[in-house]
Amino acid sequence: MDRYTHGHHESVLRSHRQRTAENSAGYLLPHLRQGMSLLDIGCGPGTITVDLAARVAPGQVTAVDIADDALDAARAAAQAHELSNIAFATADVHALEFADDTFDVVHAHQVLQHVGDPVQALREMRRVCVPGGYVAARDADYAGFIWYPQLPALDRWLDLYDRAARANGGEPDAGRRLLSWARKAGFDDITPGGGVWCFATPEDRDWWGGMWADRIVQSALADQLVDSALATSDDLVEIAAAWRAWAAAPDGWLAIPHGEILCRA
Repeated sequence: MDRYTHGHHESVLRSHRQRTAENSAGYLLPHLRQGMSLLDIGCGPGTITVDLAARVAPGQVTAVDIADDALDAARAAAQAHELSNIAFATADVHALEFADDTFDVVHAHQVLQHVGDPVQALREMRRVCVPGGYVAARDADYAGFIWYPQLPALDRWLDLYDRAARANGGEPDAGRRLLSWARKAGFDDITPGGGVWCFATPEDRDWWGGMWADRIVQSALADQLVDSALATSDDLVEIAAAWRAWAAAPDGWLAIPHGEILCRA
């Protein structure tokens, strides 16, 4: 990955801070035990990390990200939860600077869709995992997003995001490919699965629609779309208005599918 499509604008971190182990890593939780060592790749602001750290304590958690500002937010989250079993480091998942067989669990949430070589990333995740340990990954699948009312500007939003993510070397439809990538990475003990985020209550619509209304005009994604002439600022304002209209619709509904893999190293 040369460029993280979303960037780390406040509107992006607002989205990431809603993620918890329960709503984003539920498939992994039954396999966690106290005392396990865990590597959390692409930790972002650390809300999933702190949940995982609480579950494996006194086991040590190492949280890594490519962005220093994301790591700063994760450190703050760990301090707020008074957790002392988390270490932080900058890392590239394609070439992790950890010894072989280091961690009992290696976890990545919404990471493989953004990297240039997800198969190599999974190979690295397998390398640093102890034999018999768990490598876990979960990613959304943008082509599977469905919503109502079907506003044309939101179709335009999805097309623009797809174009921007692919221009950055990512795969926005990663969810459906996780099993294939894991097999190519050499795993033969894989439990594939899936999950869905659904936003349909007034509170959820207000949060999601408001977040994307801000994000499409202010984030790194917005800058990329305008700088690359994929969209004008007026186009993005129109999309923002559509997100607000969707959020205000009393029958508004949106679902986001995710692929999941739980692999034994």
